[in-house]
Amino acid sequence: MPTSTWYRLNPAKRERVLEAAQREFGTHGYSTGSLNTIAREADIAKGSLFQYFADKLEFFTYVAEETTGRIRAEMERRIAASDFDQPYTEWLADVCCMWADYFAEHPLERAVTAAINLEIDNTVRALVRKPSNEHYLASIRPLIATWRERNQMREELDDDHATALLLLILPHIALGPYYDGIDPVLGLRGRTPQEQYPIIRSFVRTLSPVFDAKS
Repeated sequence: MPTSTWYRLNPAKRERVLEAAQREFGTHGYSTGSLNTIAREADIAKGSLFQYFADKLEFFTYVAEETTGRIRAEMERRIAASDFDQPYTEWLADVCCMWADYFAEHPLERAVTAAINLEIDNTVRALVRKPSNEHYLASIRPLIATWRERNQMREELDDDHATALLLLILPHIALGPYYDGIDPVLGLRGRTPQEQYPIIRSFVRTLSPVFDAKS
């Protein structure tokens, strides 16, 4: 957890440090991300970082959690305005297209998401993905419950299995268009969100027999 000194910082300065950290960790990951670079870009002394966080790993974990929390907040706002008066997979296709839009619009959040998901050190990855996964689950599980209550989900489909499937799909859609080797099949790499939409919708339609009660 950040120290009380961090929370006493001027909000603009705190945001400057966070943005510099998002950029550096998002570009270079945890292992080669440079605290010197973060401090220089945030216009603070490197020693100040250790007044805010116990060590580099705590700092990276905080950046990951803060970033994922912001993604969650914005996506929940967009989802709340979506059209729930349609079959589940049609709604899910809309949400996945919103998801694609979000990551096209937010390169820093996209880069940190990549750093979280692609971290090669098992210990580091477990630590930084834990809060990220908690945000995902806190958003997805209530939505699954909503569609279950509306009798739109296949009765034999376990809710945990449905959640797990979405946990696999969402990072793929977020990162596939921007990082080589993630999506060798669908052809998302290098496409604009508008070019991604028909691919995403076609892919989600193939999930209808898995999810939809009426399929």
